[in-house]
Amino acid sequence: MSGAAGGFFLAAAGLGSPPHNVTMKIAAVQMVSTPEWSSNRDAAARLVAEAAAAGAGLVQLPEYFCTMGRRDTDKLALAEAAGDGPIQRFLADTAREHAIWLVGGTLPVQTGAGGPGQGPVLNRCCVYGPDGAEAAHYDKVHLFAFDNGRESYDEGRTLCAGSQPVALQAGPLRVGLSICYDLRFPELYRALMTPPCDVICVPAAFTYTTGQAHWELLLRARAVENQCYVLAAAQGGIHPNGRRTWGHSMVIDPWGVVVDELAEGEGFVIAEVDPVRLAQVRMQLPALAHRRL
Repeated sequence: MSGAAGGFFLAAAGLGSPPHNVTMKIAAVQMVSTPEWSSNRDAAARLVAEAAAAGAGLVQLPEYFCTMGRRDTDKLALAEAAGDGPIQRFLADTAREHAIWLVGGTLPVQTGAGGPGQGPVLNRCCVYGPDGAEAAHYDKVHLFAFDNGRESYDEGRTLCAGSQPVALQAGPLRVGLSICYDLRFPELYRALMTPPCDVICVPAAFTYTTGQAHWELLLRARAVENQCYVLAAAQGGIHPNGRRTWGHSMVIDPWGVVVDELAEGEGFVIAEVDPVRLAQVRMQLPALAHRRL
């Protein structure tokens, strides 16, 4: 991974403006993950294969596709060393098998602060190229906390925050990475737009309560203000741990139009990134060029 101006990182080869005559289908996989890695692995393998068979050149898994534990601390037992482990090898092998760009949702990665099975850990999104090599990774910067008297969450109990925005060149597309709660912080996405991204990825596990209120609103806002496609892969359904996630995985175009959506349950959404559409929106309403702050 190479450093770049503006305090964030660009990854992979071939940086620069994407060819304006090249299109790519992108897909977001929706899951209802369990506490069992093996069953989640099999479900992810099947759904990624289906999306690739439908023509997707870039496929995204949801946050914590690998586990939705019964307790927050359960993820610690699955935490892997950076760069190696069963989950990372699965993602690399899957990308290579289907010759796709695979945005691997998230997995827990050890920080070295504690021993195996101890926290805190990073919530990391790893991206693999069609050759199976890791092209980039992003550690979730904003850690979710919520308490309405009935539901209580605090990721800071088990996670430590990342510090750097990350974007990469995935074939013809410049792709910005974010995770779930990041969606509420528009400054992160502005940092990713120098130069502008074609697609912003949002693997997520929004709660039913917060998702019902704000999920689509925030996703469409990020697409409109950054004039790019937004690809959101969600957990969606009632999990064995009793938690209900909102789902509604979707693809949104640069004008804020929802192109494809899946409300609940396993499956995927898919759409084509149209460079002509991107250029048209940015030319007709040159908001990105009008930025002053």
